[in-house]
Amino acid sequence: ERYADTAPFCGTMTLMRTVLAATLFVIVSSAFYSPSFAARSNSLRMSSSDAKRVLVPIADDSEEIETACITDTLTRFGASVTVASVKPDGELLCKMSRGIKFMADTTIDAAAKEEWDLIALPGGMPGAEHLRDSEPLISLLEEQKKAKKTYAAVCASPAVVFASKGLLPEDSATCYPAPGFREAIKAVES
Repeated sequence: ERYADTAPFCGTMTLMRTVLAATLFVIVSSAFYSPSFAARSNSLRMSSSDAKRVLVPIADDSEEIETACITDTLTRFGASVTVASVKPDGELLCKMSRGIKFMADTTIDAAAKEEWDLIALPGGMPGAEHLRDSEPLISLLEEQKKAKKTYAAVCASPAVVFASKGLLPEDSATCYPAPGFREAIKAVES
């Protein structure tokens, strides 16, 4: 019943995860590509001195597959990925949307004191709401936008976090195809 309004979309989850992986590749390519890197390397792997710093914030009820896909894909590409818990009590252990527990590397308060090349948000409900309600995370995202640095979100987070906080890109955005999420995106784009 929790996801009754999204039942027609459940059959597309495998396709959506494939699209997620492809989207991450595009994000990684645009965020990390530099001609000098391509000229001096025959592989996609960056050296540790070239590694881009990526923040992946998580909360209780974030989507574990999306979190794993984001962190795994970016790590394989050579990024230095840090997972930060947005739990207000500073707890690092987050119980994800399907009950799997993820241990974050740091708290969002500690992460907020650093600069990031990319901030990538997983979805999941109500995990996206917890991300939206994290003042340190929203401040970081606003700084990323102001500095014209890359930030990204998948699933519910573009609608729940970005749309509600004025962080959607000006041209277009996409999200998990639940009606409430699509309306949130369309309202901002109009």
